[in-house]
Amino acid sequence: MRIQDIIKDSVHVKSKMLQDSELLLNIQLAAISCTKCFKTGNKVLLCGNGGSAADAQHIAAELSGRFYYDRQPLYAEALHVNTSYLTAVANDYGFERVYSRLVRAMGRKNDVLIALSTSGNSQNVINAISNARKLGMITIGLSGEDGGKMSEICEIMIKVPSRDTARIQEAHILIGHIICEIIESELFPKNSE
Repeated sequence: MRIQDIIKDSVHVKSKMLQDSELLLNIQLAAISCTKCFKTGNKVLLCGNGGSAADAQHIAAELSGRFYYDRQPLYAEALHVNTSYLTAVANDYGFERVYSRLVRAMGRKNDVLIALSTSGNSQNVINAISNARKLGMITIGLSGEDGGKMSEICEIMIKVPSRDTARIQEAHILIGHIICEIIESELFPKNSE
């Protein structure tokens, strides 16, 4: 049955992730970088296209709202949420510059940029990473197994061991949830009773 095959494929990707020590280390490093960023009063910016934009917005909401429990909000923003800005800059400068201009406006040294692209080659995301690096931001990339151009420019690269866009995006939201859970537990430890 096709439904069972799809679920098995998703489980298979996650099993491969469990066996990938570099991937697991990079998730840990991403969580540590974001936690340190928030501890110093900095922010996390996120970007992606299509489903990756939705994942960026989802992760930003978990950080700025709440994840498992009530606590202080954290400054996290998905760069595509202002549609007036997005359409104006895409029209006036080209879609490849929509994120890089906003990174230049909002980004500061020691902020974090989390960039999502299943191929690792989305030009607007690549340009955002380049601008973030120039500003002294920490750059974290989430991609598929190839990593694309992002592999060459991100400080921390998390490559999901798959070439299937849907399976990669499912893994990206799992990784985002792991990072959010680590951040929340580190910054807002629950009192043990």
